[in-house]
Amino acid sequence: MAILKLHGSKLATCTRRVGTVLHELKVPFELVEVGLFKGEQKTPEYLEKQPFGQIPYITRAICRYIAAKHPESGLIPAEPKANALFEQAAAAEAANFDPGVSEVGVEYFKQVAPMGWMCEQEIFGDRHGKLDAYEVILSKHRYMAGDTLTLADLFHLPYAWLVTLGGSDIMTRRPNVARWYQELISRPSWLAFVDGVKTTETY
Repeated sequence: MAILKLHGSKLATCTRRVGTVLHELKVPFELVEVGLFKGEQKTPEYLEKQPFGQIPYITRAICRYIAAKHPESGLIPAEPKANALFEQAAAAEAANFDPGVSEVGVEYFKQVAPMGWMCEQEIFGDRHGKLDAYEVILSKHRYMAGDTLTLADLFHLPYAWLVTLGGSDIMTRRPNVARWYQELISRPSWLAFVDGVKTTETY
């Protein structure tokens, strides 16, 4: 059986999102490095597979596909009510969390990290008043969709970690959000690629 090939840049946030899920599920994979800063994601060969020129090919869809092949993990709940709560949490990440935090995170990655500077707090501000809603949700249960970890939680990790690395306290200033965030970044699947995603054939 052919090993799964993950096309992406080892340091890219979206590659790390997929790598974390693959590690969580103990799925062997080969990283096929795409030279992000060389523009390799814009080559005709790459655009044939990913018309938007983004890496990896289909981030959240890859995660969903792999999790669906491992239903025993519970990362995508099967029971209807639990699945609805998962979809609600996944939609919150995509619509309410990612747009603001990813914008700031990418700016940090492009302009600050390469120079070794720390962002001033006001650059971040609280781009995320919506985390007040997260605080309410997480005051009621351990994770975003209930008391069981799902993909919806893992999807938050790359940019939440990146803005924290850049000096923002938006993930730690609210007690329940902070508790949830600290638990997620302590998972072995996240820590495994702290220096970048790499081919992983054994666990």
